Amino acid sequence: MALREHRSLRRVTLAAAFAGALVAGLLAAGVGTSQAATSLPCDIYASGGTPCVAAHSTTRALYGTYSGPLYQVRRASDNTTRDVAPVSAGSYANAATQDTFCANTSCVITIIYDQSGRNNRLTQAPPGGFRGPAAGGYDNLANATAAPITVNGHKAYGVFVSPGTGYRNNATNGIARGDQPEGMYAIFDGTHSNGGCCFDYGNAETNSRDNGNGTMEAIYFGSNKIWGSGAGNGPWIMADLENGLFSGANPRNNAADPSISHRFLTAIVKGEPNHWAIRGGNAQTGNLATFYNGARPNAAGYNPMKKEGAIILGIGGDNSISGAGTFYEGVMTSGYPSDATENAVQANIVAAGYSTAGTSSGPTVGSNISLRATTVCCTTRYVSHAGATVSTQVVTASSSATDKANASFTVRAGLANASCVSFESRNTPGSYLRHQNYQLYLHANDGTALFAADATFCPQTGRNGQGNSFASSNFPDRYIRHYNNSVYIASNGGTNTWDSATAWTDDVSWAVVPAWA
Repeated sequence: MALREHRSLRRVTLAAAFAGALVAGLLAAGVGTSQAATSLPCDIYASGGTPCVAAHSTTRALYGTYSGPLYQVRRASDNTTRDVAPVSAGSYANAATQDTFCANTSCVITIIYDQSGRNNRLTQAPPGGFRGPAAGGYDNLANATAAPITVNGHKAYGVFVSPGTGYRNNATNGIARGDQPEGMYAIFDGTHSNGGCCFDYGNAETNSRDNGNGTMEAIYFGSNKIWGSGAGNGPWIMADLENGLFSGANPRNNAADPSISHRFLTAIVKGEPNHWAIRGGNAQTGNLATFYNGARPNAAGYNPMKKEGAIILGIGGDNSISGAGTFYEGVMTSGYPSDATENAVQANIVAAGYSTAGTSSGPTVGSNISLRATTVCCTTRYVSHAGATVSTQVVTASSSATDKANASFTVRAGLANASCVSFESRNTPGSYLRHQNYQLYLHANDGTALFAADATFCPQTGRNGQGNSFASSNFPDRYIRHYNNSVYIASNGGTNTWDSATAWTDDVSWAVVPAWA
């Protein structure tokens, strides 16, 4: 132990000197306002002696010289695909490519490319210990437009993971196995999480099944308390090491691991023989903090580790599919990165300028609104309720006070995701629009996680170019749609009659207007 600590100290000292010089160089070069072409996260890791062996991002390049594709989208209208690359080497994603390709239809993210050159790309996760909801037991793919943000003022999109969505690679190259050292970081939306198992990014089993304690090493983000927890009520950054979410050396609660919910969150897990750590911080400002740094968990099967080297995103190692979250970028390294190297990476992340400024196209939280159809047939019809039944009704200035009130809602921060919205009835306070079996109802909030998810909708620019469209938080390929005067969440083509592709873009686009009452 003493010899390992001596070597670790020497390594940290050297890396600290490197990182200090690097950060000073970044600041001198003006990286606070633009990304330096040779100093992105994977360049920093390589200079620290722990190179990236997987690098995933839908928002920007993670190497200063990278100009290849970041991700691929597939549109519903004709099932064709298109790669989205940076606008130039080492730069932010060219979101205009996606916007043009996906105009007047819906798109899903089919591939998240690996920028490391090792082809550790992420694709639709196959069935494992749990089956996904898509055909053949595969997991769902993420809605490509559900997580808009900006990087240094330029539009980009994250990966919005609702329960049932997942990506995986079970045949990787260079990812740590057994007790080999590794590091990983990810940028998440700290306001989008749940208590399900498990929203993970990192190292997992290669057969999509639970192969026992220590066969995983992945970042977990959420508020699941079944296996472990930190201070407060969560969410927490923890390590999914299989059959346990660990926040420190001991199973169960470790008060030194804080609840953390920055809008853009840097989350780090790293491990080496009988040693691992959790770190985290605000991806928009400031430094990283260390929440745990010490021996492997005090439980059988985790020392030595038995990592298998698959990569997962949004799911557990056995394809458990109850987690929720949003991913923007992340890497995995060969070797155990020093704190100093990670501190330099954090400085680059902050300099990247993650923000939501200019991306909100939806109604203002707290405003009173009505939702008017934009389809040519129905521009006098509004989303309305009569008791629990939700439909579209014609409302005009001469309508009764009751009819006007039934078509009026207060916009609330999303019950399941504060980046989205929920609609509370103006004349039935405490009751919200929610979907059940794909149809919309007005129900009283029962406080459950299921209700919160069913009553949360993520606004986007209207799919027909008018107003807004509202994607379901837990079925993000489905949007609020009127069909034969009833209201559903509907996909663009599908097995249900209300999924008809005819007039879909018009039917899912709503004019947000001042409330009738």
